[in-house]
Amino acid sequence: PAFQTTYGFTLKPDQLITLSGGDTAATIAAAANQTNGANAAMVYGTDGGIAPSGLVVLDDDKGVQPVYQPAPIIREAVLKEHPEIETLLKPVFAKLDLVTLQELNGRVQVGGEPVKGVAEDFLKKNGFLK
Repeated sequence: PAFQTTYGFTLKPDQLITLSGGDTAATIAAAANQTNGANAAMVYGTDGGIAPSGLVVLDDDKGVQPVYQPAPIIREAVLKEHPEIETLLKPVFAKLDLVTLQELNGRVQVGGEPVKGVAEDFLKKNGFLK
């Protein structure tokens, strides 16, 4: 309902498809395969299956949908003892934009690459790890 209200459109009940389980892979597949006439889906924009399925993430310029972007989490005591951690991590997380996250997640989710290898490759290619 928030999208409809904010962007000024109305969907009829027969235009909505509810998939049980909250499985984003199934939701992406439904939109990609036009299951029951589906041509759009509500999924995490960073999901690795979006681009390989021929779908694109639309820009929500009115900020209806929350953006799930990674952020460093650290214990306060550790940060107080080592304040340089924040400075060191800031450029790493700045590189993790929507396209990069889709690519990295796709290598793991679709390509089956190990998470550790994908992370190390990203860090090395961007000069954060030797």
